[in-house]
Amino acid sequence: MADRTSDPVVVMGLGRFGSSLAVELTRRGTEVLAIDNRAKVVQSLSGEITHIATADCTDMQALRQLGVPDFYRAVVGIGGDLEASILTASLLVELEIEHIWAKAVSRQHGRILDRIGVHHVVFPEHDMGERVAHLISGRMLDFMQVDDDFALAKTPPPKQYVGVPLGRSDLRRKYGVTIVAVKSQGQEFTYATAETVLGYGDVVIVSGRTDQVERFANLP
Repeated sequence: MADRTSDPVVVMGLGRFGSSLAVELTRRGTEVLAIDNRAKVVQSLSGEITHIATADCTDMQALRQLGVPDFYRAVVGIGGDLEASILTASLLVELEIEHIWAKAVSRQHGRILDRIGVHHVVFPEHDMGERVAHLISGRMLDFMQVDDDFALAKTPPPKQYVGVPLGRSDLRRKYGVTIVAVKSQGQEFTYATAETVLGYGDVVIVSGRTDQVERFANLP
């Protein structure tokens, strides 16, 4: 199977989410076609994105003229106008784009996008709010929800595990989590092994069920 990860991406709708995504993809070396119906927005981003065009994302003829059917990956960044978001996504499904991402502003919006055939529905505001809440409420330095009930967290190690080889810590049995990487002061992250001994000032990446990760990260 061919590697399609370097294929161009079309981003439709250049609000905060769509524009930041298009600019970041361009910065990472991905060729991007960005589309928005607001000429002023398009003009303001013209120097930061590979290709950018002023067009109505809900107009099938316009999408065909811009070559959207030739794309393997597409993102619908429209959030405020639900009708435009759903219609744009449905046109991409009709064009049989193989991977469609779409921003949703509510669970109901997300369910509709899922039902019409969007492959990946994202909730950027909700996900960011949830992530920041985890950071504010505990000792975590970073947090990522990987699935409905599985997470990764970056956190200082609890004092009780400092100086003890991980293989002898009985960590998984007690807390149901696994330390997958560790970073000592002035060093880069490395994979944790059974022989790894944590020190004060270290930072670890821990994985497990969300509630177990939270419990572990809040240990003193």
